[in-house]
Amino acid sequence: MNRFPGRLALQQRVLPSYRVPFFDLLAEACDGGLTLFAGQPRPVESIVSGEPRVAQLTSAQNIHLFSGPFYLCHQRGFIDWLEKTNPAALIVEANPRYLATSAAVKWMRRRGRPILGWGLGSPSLSGPLSGFRQTRRLAFLRQFDGLLAYSQRGADEYAALGFPREKIFVAHNSVSPRPTQLPSRSTVHRPPSLLFVGRLQSRKRVDLLLRACAQLDPQPHLVIVGDGPERAALETLAREVYPSAQFVGAKHGDELKPYFAETDLFILPGTGGLAVQEAMSHGLPVIVAQGDGTQDDLVRAGNGWQIPPDDFGVLLTTLRDALSDPARLRAMGAESYRIVSEEINLEKMVEVFVRALNEVAPRSEST
Repeated sequence: MNRFPGRLALQQRVLPSYRVPFFDLLAEACDGGLTLFAGQPRPVESIVSGEPRVAQLTSAQNIHLFSGPFYLCHQRGFIDWLEKTNPAALIVEANPRYLATSAAVKWMRRRGRPILGWGLGSPSLSGPLSGFRQTRRLAFLRQFDGLLAYSQRGADEYAALGFPREKIFVAHNSVSPRPTQLPSRSTVHRPPSLLFVGRLQSRKRVDLLLRACAQLDPQPHLVIVGDGPERAALETLAREVYPSAQFVGAKHGDELKPYFAETDLFILPGTGGLAVQEAMSHGLPVIVAQGDGTQDDLVRAGNGWQIPPDDFGVLLTTLRDALSDPARLRAMGAESYRIVSEEINLEKMVEVFVRALNEVAPRSEST
């Protein structure tokens, strides 16, 4: 793996626990180490913060202003952190709502050091003042020497906005390391077994999954792993429409392995969800709801299905299609494993970050 020959600084509004393994692996690829600057989430966000083992974390004081489409965040102490750590390069979230970013860019510019933005993309805008807003958005992005996009869709959006494509790097969003061995699987269970893993929130649409399973023939064994504010309501619904559904609570790490091993199809019927890559590393085909583009690169015709997040009819039809051909399910599971083994994993994500840093650094130093 290539290395970055310097100290890297990286800003995040918050540090979710699922992102810690990536930051620790990136720290190991930087000769001068990695220093992180992140604050605490708002209570309503239900984000579990993490603590890195290799990377060095400095706690920011997040000042949250307004809410909804008017939300802004100021991170107090950003420049003091840069002064103290004196990084060779800086990566920040490419989000214009974070008010301290421009000052950090100026600090790096005065020292002739590169700065990269990292983000989901930039969907096209519509409505009043959309042209003005897009111009402002592009002006914000042009502060950076390069952009790291979570997905190919995000990269295409940045390019369509007007940011130079040659300065855009696709670091596929990953939360799981490269798997080392494809699990051996027998034939599909009869009745087939379905698995959901995630926080039990209304947007996950587990309610639609319960109702869809009730209309399948044969009815599958459904295991729901997770906890959250909707659990009681979902258990009540299950008693009414699908009593055989099994709620096992939250499981993490090695606790999840038996559930992945004993299922035939992994499904996330609503938006969000981080367990899809782990399911794929266990050789499972997947059904996921369409979202921000990060699933587009993971879930393809060869290993699964993408469906609208709120369409019961499509969910039911897709489940019937998926369960109609057991041999195809096994082949799709093998393709899932290949994708996360060869293309999308933590190690590949780190490689792109290091390559982006090494490519923008010489250009920045020569200007």
